[in-house]
Amino acid sequence: MEFYATCPGGFERPLADEVRDLGGTRVRPLTGQVAFGGGLEAAYRLCLEGRLASRVVAVLARSDAGDADELYEGVAAIPWEDHVPAAATLQVTAHGGNAELRDGRFVALRTKDAIADRLRDRRGAVPRLAARDADLCVVVRVGGKRASVGVELSGGSLARRGWERGGRGLSPAAAAALAGMAGVGAGEERPLVVVGRDPAAACVEACEIALALPAGRLRARWGHEAWLAGDAPAWERVRERAEERAGRLAEHAAALWCEDAARAREALGAAGLSSRVRLLEGPPAQPCAALADLSDAHADEPARQAAALSGLSRLCARLAAGSRLACASRDGVVARAVGAEPDARLEVRLGTGEALLSSYALDGTSRPEVELRDGRGTRVGLLVPTSDQFAARLAKVARLSARRARGEDVSCYRVYDSDLPDYRVSIDRYRTVGEDGRTHAVVSEYAAPAEVDPDLARARLLDVLAVVPPLLGCEPRDVHVRVRSRSRGGSQYADAGSRRAGGAGPAVVEEGGLEFEVDLDARLDTGIFLDDREIRSMLREMAKPDAGGRRRFLNLFAYTGTATCYAADGGAETTTVDLSQTYLDWARRNMARNGFAGAGHEYVRADVVRWVAEQRRGRRRWDLVFCAPPTFSNSSRMGRRSFDVQRDHAELLIGVSRLLARGGTCVFSCNLRSFSLDADALARAGVVAEDVTERTMPWDFARDRRVHHCFLVRRA
Repeated sequence: MEFYATCPGGFERPLADEVRDLGGTRVRPLTGQVAFGGGLEAAYRLCLEGRLASRVVAVLARSDAGDADELYEGVAAIPWEDHVPAAATLQVTAHGGNAELRDGRFVALRTKDAIADRLRDRRGAVPRLAARDADLCVVVRVGGKRASVGVELSGGSLARRGWERGGRGLSPAAAAALAGMAGVGAGEERPLVVVGRDPAAACVEACEIALALPAGRLRARWGHEAWLAGDAPAWERVRERAEERAGRLAEHAAALWCEDAARAREALGAAGLSSRVRLLEGPPAQPCAALADLSDAHADEPARQAAALSGLSRLCARLAAGSRLACASRDGVVARAVGAEPDARLEVRLGTGEALLSSYALDGTSRPEVELRDGRGTRVGLLVPTSDQFAARLAKVARLSARRARGEDVSCYRVYDSDLPDYRVSIDRYRTVGEDGRTHAVVSEYAAPAEVDPDLARARLLDVLAVVPPLLGCEPRDVHVRVRSRSRGGSQYADAGSRRAGGAGPAVVEEGGLEFEVDLDARLDTGIFLDDREIRSMLREMAKPDAGGRRRFLNLFAYTGTATCYAADGGAETTTVDLSQTYLDWARRNMARNGFAGAGHEYVRADVVRWVAEQRRGRRRWDLVFCAPPTFSNSSRMGRRSFDVQRDHAELLIGVSRLLARGGTCVFSCNLRSFSLDADALARAGVVAEDVTERTMPWDFARDRRVHHCFLVRRA
């Protein structure tokens, strides 16, 4: 007979090996499936004992299928009265297609019509149809102008072993493949080790293999049981032989250490293995077979990925020489954690993404790790040995920064900024307020130079993310990672994106007695520029009423309105201008959160440069202006040429100076590192500028005094 077994992408060759081991002949790995021949016993063995196949189909016929009529005729020619029981429910699934048969639903419908018409002619009755869980499932595959028609022997996905309780771990097939790569076999005497986010499948599959228990032993139904052409005696022989093989190991017990003992115990109980598996209290001292699942890789939470890799590195250092490790991951960085090159690799598809299954022979060599100076003696495994220097540096600056922040009641501040040339990241600490107040870390990685090996750069970043949570006192889930690059003009706030998807959304932080909404996940900049902390405090003092009464404050390129809040807190009337409605809405929320609302606070959506030119022709003037333009902008909404702060600042400041009331001041700030004020052009227009950068630089940014430039601009 002719059969095929389907599987996820990448599993074709190991599935082909499994089919051969179970008696299949003429085995051919194809894309997403393995074709084979042999008797029904081989197919039945694959259903019951196989661990890598998704479904097993017996091919009944192949026919022309250039169009719907040819498909109908080919299906109707099959003697369905010899295959479909009179009382059985029937389901038809279709796959593939061609130019005439593009819709799988139509292919399935035409197939049902042909089967129903044939049975009506032969029996006088049509089968009962079911959308799912039918007694018998017919499978049609169209490719080119031909179609294969078969009966599914497995009765649904073989991934449904019968013990599953949900979870986010490996599929049973992937777990079984890992177990095989780790050297697990029937009668395995070596202890088993399982680590990963959800170890259920790995624990059950590895233990079942060691105990010679068939994968499908708990399944309640099989598709071939309702098939009239099936061979019930052959099925019984297959079941009896499987029971005999398992019976030879009836006295054998598997020894297992699992990182998540509670989840392992739950999964083993559901699979009926509790009495056959001895749970160890710690990693075994003798050689073992280890399975590690980093396949989810915490792709949306790089710090958790880093913690998992760090834990794997420390585990490998503890496992005895002669152990074997098999790991599921999203890339090859695992080799750095293991400290060895893989001796086997399998690229597969897991869930919605590509993954790598790799295996390693462990020689007991120690792995680099560091004991953190966090007051608890936390030990972290490292991917790069020199990362211990970064850990020492971060421990020192984090301790000093925390002491300074407590003394000045600062809850959001920079801790580290490329202090070591090989660890080119900035690390900012945020403390949110409210009942859910937590410590967060925002780690921004500057893109590595082209000459730096990208794998090495990534390994260094992962080491950074492993040591940040314990040293800054936050959870890995509260570490937010971004990549920065130097954009045109050298801005440190270049266009880049967060690596973390689907974050928790806005949080609230406190600064200077005010509260601000920040988004630590979705944006490059969180909503508050920490290096402008002293500038905002200065604006609040300058905004306080004088002898002339309440002062008028203008915020240009206002972003999220943090400066507006400070000026309002000083008592000023405010006008907030930005081209982005998103930022204007954010500014309104910040103002409302701090109790500033009403007619005294105005919000204007406009291109700032054009708006300033228009206001010069009017009579409105402001006592205090804060102007913090972007380094570069070519937004299509500007409707004019691009804006470059170095090229255009003089023209902008001259225009802004004309909006100042008598004795008024503009505070101008920019973050172009190479910025140079064009004092001559300003002087020719009767404008003077005083450099106050030094006194507006917060202590946590003192190490890099080019982070911003600040000037007081006035009419001469």
